[in-house]
Amino acid sequence: MAAEIVNPRSDSTAGHEGAEEPFDPAFALHRGGKMAVQATVPVRDKDDLSLAYTPGVAKVCSAIAEKPELVHDYTWKSNVVAVVTDGTAVLGLGDIGPEASLPVMEGKAILFKQFGGVDAVPIALATTEVDEIIDTVVRLAPSFGGVNLEDISAPRCFEIERRLQERLDIPVFHDDQHGTAVVTLAALRNAARLTGRTLGDLRAVISGAGAAGVAIAKFLLEAGLGDVAVADRKGVVSRDRDDLTPVKRELAELTNKAGLSGSLESALAGADVFIGVSGGTVPEPAVASMAPNSFVFAMANPNPEVHPDIAHKYAAVVATGRSDYPNQINNVLAFPGIFAGALQVRASRITEGMKIAAADALADVVGDELSADYVIPSPFDERVAPAVTAAVAAAARAEGVARR
Repeated sequence: MAAEIVNPRSDSTAGHEGAEEPFDPAFALHRGGKMAVQATVPVRDKDDLSLAYTPGVAKVCSAIAEKPELVHDYTWKSNVVAVVTDGTAVLGLGDIGPEASLPVMEGKAILFKQFGGVDAVPIALATTEVDEIIDTVVRLAPSFGGVNLEDISAPRCFEIERRLQERLDIPVFHDDQHGTAVVTLAALRNAARLTGRTLGDLRAVISGAGAAGVAIAKFLLEAGLGDVAVADRKGVVSRDRDDLTPVKRELAELTNKAGLSGSLESALAGADVFIGVSGGTVPEPAVASMAPNSFVFAMANPNPEVHPDIAHKYAAVVATGRSDYPNQINNVLAFPGIFAGALQVRASRITEGMKIAAADALADVVGDELSADYVIPSPFDERVAPAVTAAVAAAARAEGVARR
């Protein structure tokens, strides 16, 4: 799969054909799409044709039929990922449908190629039914080495990922959950190191109990965080609430050792870490009430839950989801290398250990350059993808899910 940066079909017209509208570079770039399929072998004459297609291809097909694992050696399967969505939770746009999701899915695919050397195919499904999504992906799976679930709304996304991984022997990874969690852990490890603390010393509060918030909470606890409370629109997710979904009931059992209840703002009093994955605005007095040397990771886009100018008044480290401020928590730091490492060793799944290895490798890239404005590397740091790829591949072998 080749990412076509210069599109021969692009022009300066935005919107519909024939529309007279001002030049918009976003529309110009997207005209005709952002990617194309590109052959990796020449077809210049009848000899090339006879090898690339009939009759030569029949020999390869017969060999795979006799020994199915050869599909990894003689097709693109071992280096291609399906990027699957139903269009129900697209970026900050929400439920906009499968067609409107395609520009984002194409973007995801070219990031896979650009940053991880992994080919990816956007697949937008015209269904939101859990069983239909699962059955469709299972039927498509023979063509792919992995499945990246993208922009599927919670709580459906949790069941879809779990059931797909149970039925498939290739990695299934919901990036909105796990990619965000990996990059957050990497940044948090370095923030703690900068201030002479460990993860176990920290109490965090997460704003948002959707896909990212739930995954981050579980992952940070798995990595050794001292405690974390998660807040949704009605306040802290706690055992004494009787309005929790099954996912949030499970979360209440795993989190909030301190037994907090009430509002997000009250939970922030004395907290070491704020992690925002919900949108909205956190009042400045609540930020001021946090512990000394606190960390504010306000990751909503385009408007962080805490504006960096306010966060810097009180916090030792500030991170956002934006590229125009230091310490951008960006999933592109994680998912290309995670899949590249998993595909490299033909892993059957992506384990918690592989994700922790990815976070550790990402944190280690910063090394001695660590500072308050540099706890996480840039997506354009060429050391990132190779470091994450190698760490994930090694962890897959150590955990027994690698097949080569």
